[in-house]
Amino acid sequence: MTIPYEVFKARMLANPDVKREYDALAPAFEIAAELLRARKRTGLSQAELAARMGTSQSAIARMESGEALPSTKTLLRFAEATGSKFELRLSAA
Repeated sequence: MTIPYEVFKARMLANPDVKREYDALAPAFEIAAELLRARKRTGLSQAELAARMGTSQSAIARMESGEALPSTKTLLRFAEATGSKFELRLSAA
């Protein structure tokens, strides 16, 4: 028997330990989602973006999956390659 993803997610997040880890990963996934949106906006494939940045397609895939957090230098290169403006904002918690 299978259950819908949202039901499974809700059950898992009911566990305080799972919820704590999930919340700790949120910033990395927010960055990944923003990178993916920027690439999609330009209509570039991962390989095309990688060529513009002088890196590999697999490096782009790791950044977009949240598997790897890019450095500020890499984020600046990503922004330039996608014609985006890099902004860093810290707000009160």
